Amino acid sequence: MVDVNQIANKQNLTLAGFLFFLAGSIILMGIITGEIFYPEELTYTTAQGMISDLGSTVPPNSIITQPSATIFNWTMIISGILILVGNYFLFRYLHDKIAVILIGLLGLGILGVGVFPGNITPQHPIFSLTTFVSGGLSAIYSFRLIKSPLRYMAVLFGVICLFFLFTSNMFMPVLGGGGVERWVAYPVVLWFLGFGGYLMGLGVLEKNSD
Repeated sequence: MVDVNQIANKQNLTLAGFLFFLAGSIILMGIITGEIFYPEELTYTTAQGMISDLGSTVPPNSIITQPSATIFNWTMIISGILILVGNYFLFRYLHDKIAVILIGLLGLGILGVGVFPGNITPQHPIFSLTTFVSGGLSAIYSFRLIKSPLRYMAVLFGVICLFFLFTSNMFMPVLGGGGVERWVAYPVVLWFLGFGGYLMGLGVLEKNSD
């Protein structure tokens, strides 16, 4: 007899993984695309330009350029929504309250970064900090959820994120503001891609084991 609840659980797992992987891919490619279309005369560099500058630079005299701003803001909004929906499906499978809170804050933070660009304070800095802190903690906490060598990479990515976040001033002279921020943000994106792929694969393995 087919266990409907068991099938639904596996579907929840696969959907969560797919949405997480999709969100990570959109974030990565959205940032790259926003950088491509940033006006050359403004000399945006990954060393000095903050990621959020693609949406808007900070006050005063904020600079907003198109289409980079629209690309970046909608990248964050769509990705944040995908993460929140994926988090719902993950919770239906795992029922892990700590995981759902951390990943939920990550999704909310990313969504907020898109809704409130860099020229809007204090909302943007709050959502940015929420994204980075919850992202690093989510990666570290996923050690408990992952049953493969990926769990060690997850911890490493989380530690790198938080390390560069809280020691940013130390590395500013070497990496620049944009460089430091990318060492904070990209490890979380890489973890999210790996975690999403892991969840999708786990869903398929459990389905085939029946």
